[in-house]
Amino acid sequence: MEGSAGKPVNKLRLALLVGAVVVTLDLATKWWVVNHMALYETIPVFRDVVRLTYTHNPGAAFGINIGEHSRLFFLVLSIVALGVLAAIYRGTPATDRLRLLAVSLVGAGAIGNIIDRLRFERGVVDFMDIGIGAHRWWVFNVADSAVTVGAILLLTSFVLEERRERRAAQRAGTSEVGGGRASEEPGTGVRETAAGVRES
Repeated sequence: MEGSAGKPVNKLRLALLVGAVVVTLDLATKWWVVNHMALYETIPVFRDVVRLTYTHNPGAAFGINIGEHSRLFFLVLSIVALGVLAAIYRGTPATDRLRLLAVSLVGAGAIGNIIDRLRFERGVVDFMDIGIGAHRWWVFNVADSAVTVGAILLLTSFVLEERRERRAAQRAGTSEVGGGRASEEPGTGVRETAAGVRES
């Protein structure tokens, strides 16, 4: 098997480990920002390229916002997404470590932001501010990073799975042709092989 397949892993242990690391790091960094920075304050980390900027986002990642009901809408959407992720996780073989890691990262990131939407009326705490001058990425957090990395890995796992299936189908077709199967036309004594060669 290619790419994501390997030795079986303990699925529950993997999900709990990834979830604990991501959610703990997410909540710890948000706690520091909330308790040590003023809202909209900016602290340079690496010149102007990397800095901390304390904001609240009632919407979703990449600045997606649908108005005054954004917080409730994305809270419900995140909970539904968790249910879908749980179904994917249960249906993923224990040997597909890449997909299990991907789903765990996305799920952990979703949980981190769900906690924020429950405890802050203003929405999710964001603080990672990257860019050059006025050209900057949307401010994000650890949970957003986990969701983004997990989504990329999940897409990669589907691409690898499609390639494996395509190669398996090609090998199956080759083995049928190379098997030398032949059929004889009734009453003629003439046989036709799988390669289309007529023999008498």
